[in-house]
Amino acid sequence: MTGPALRAFAFAAVLPLLAGGCAPGIQTRPALSHKSDDPQAELRIADSALAGGNVDLASTLYAKVLARHPDSLAAQLGLADVNYRAGDLERARILYEQARQLAPAELGPQVGLARVALRQRRLDEAARRYRDLLAAQPNLPLAAQGLGTVLDLQGRHEDAQAVYREALRAHPDAQGLRVDLGLSLVLGNRPREGVNVLLDVAGLPDAPWQARQNLAFAYGVLGNTDSAKKLLSADLPASAVADNLRVYQAVRTQLAARPLADASRPSKGAALEPRAVPPAAGAAK
Repeated sequence: MTGPALRAFAFAAVLPLLAGGCAPGIQTRPALSHKSDDPQAELRIADSALAGGNVDLASTLYAKVLARHPDSLAAQLGLADVNYRAGDLERARILYEQARQLAPAELGPQVGLARVALRQRRLDEAARRYRDLLAAQPNLPLAAQGLGTVLDLQGRHEDAQAVYREALRAHPDAQGLRVDLGLSLVLGNRPREGVNVLLDVAGLPDAPWQARQNLAFAYGVLGNTDSAKKLLSADLPASAVADNLRVYQAVRTQLAARPLADASRPSKGAALEPRAVPPAAGAAK
């Protein structure tokens, strides 16, 4: 597996956490007002539909509200989120930008623009946007996760880990930060440390599935195939489990050939390409 392919695996592994929504305690949507003409019921239904994966219903309701209330930031952001979730990143970017112009001080549009830049592999722009968010609100978990992800994709694992750790000091219960830190340690050729970090999250009752998947990856890189297989089998069909185990072995071989001192240096090679993502990473998403 080449350096770019390893970075692509990191992209596939950490991105679902960022795509999944807000960190605990962080509200990126504006609070709805209580004016009598506010279509709060429709917005609540649309939010629930989007959270449940019904993007068609959510899109219809957000668009309906926006047609009647063009200045509704909640509807604008909701429609942007729908397009982001559906993979129409350029449409999502336009809607987030319109929302940002509508409410420059609101956090939601800025987070949305940063996440779109990350998904589109515009890493320099994504890093700038996440740094701006952190400057405005230090240690914001979503922004710290985003910046750390960018740094990991650039092969700057030690820098990424510093970002995660600093944010964790302010938000010790932020599971997404711990999951990303664990993965970063594995990619930085420190899989045993990564296992220890991920074990703290994966055993929790409300642990995100990414914690189990990344712990399986860490075990696989360590050569503990049995533990990796057991974790994978809880979420994936047998064929996907086999694919993942093959990828883990390839990563293990590559990392074993790299001196530990070189593990945090940026990988050389072409930019990330969608086809560089290993099949197993896609199956795990």
